[in-house]
Amino acid sequence: MIDFVIGIGHAILTPLYYLTSGILVLWHGLFYDVFGFSQGWSWTFSIIFLTIVIRIALIPLFVKQIKNSRNLQLLQPKVKELQKKYGHDRERLTQETMKLYKDTGTNPLASCLPLLLQMPIFLSLFRVLNKATHGDGVGFMTDSLARSLADAEIFGVKISDSFTNADSLSTQILTMSLVVLMTITTFTTQRQLMRKNMPESALTGQYAQQQKILLYVLPVVFAVGGIAFPIGVLLYWTTSNLWTMGQQFYVIRNNPTPGTPAFEAKKRREAEKHHGSAVDGTIGTAGTATVIEEPPKPAPPRPQPKKQSRSQRQKKKKKK
Repeated sequence: MIDFVIGIGHAILTPLYYLTSGILVLWHGLFYDVFGFSQGWSWTFSIIFLTIVIRIALIPLFVKQIKNSRNLQLLQPKVKELQKKYGHDRERLTQETMKLYKDTGTNPLASCLPLLLQMPIFLSLFRVLNKATHGDGVGFMTDSLARSLADAEIFGVKISDSFTNADSLSTQILTMSLVVLMTITTFTTQRQLMRKNMPESALTGQYAQQQKILLYVLPVVFAVGGIAFPIGVLLYWTTSNLWTMGQQFYVIRNNPTPGTPAFEAKKRREAEKHHGSAVDGTIGTAGTATVIEEPPKPAPPRPQPKKQSRSQRQKKKKKK
């Protein structure tokens, strides 16, 4: 059984070794041979751009993840109603809950897809860097390129080193800095999704409690495990987290869930924009206010002489 599982894992990861090493080698050739970067920075940027390529490929799944996470949170009041109604019958409760998810097009597992799909790539990169540490090539990476990657340095530290095998203080400082940054970005992305794009009514319930637990557990897991990751892997995961933060910010800002703080913020921006457009309508092309001249007021009518009787006109002539 164990051999069968190992065989399945090997069958899955072997193509990823070629994919990961191939992208790394292509980017390294561009930065080192074309742009003339040093070996250290060429491999560093290769890892960063490998991350960007992977994240671009995962954009459709990320958008689906955002929608599913939002739907799961919004459905919690209905799930609570089902729990009150069918709490005595676990089988019926499960059936009705699954029916609710199906009717609303929500897949509870879709929220984990981007993370799950990244894990094999993460493991393959870890394997490539680990092999490179010993000067062994894998996939499209030859032994000479592996030795180049193993010896590549940034800030005087090899990117194949980790905190656990560090032989200098500078290595420990750089690895711990990346571990802390990776932990902070993991926490921030999860909190951003929960606090800005979820209504208050959706922040209670079993699923919300699970999300809150993950909010604090995942950063701790990454912090503990991160001390064994090579610097190259830490660069990959930190870059991926930063990409997620930016991508998530864009999605939440432009497509927020109604009734959430992000939705109210969007309404305020649209109101301010509308108000600003109205004000801009009175601004000239030079950026100064255009003076709108009022039409000239008509001159007051000339006073007309009062009408006099015939006797009054005769008296006036006699006086003259």
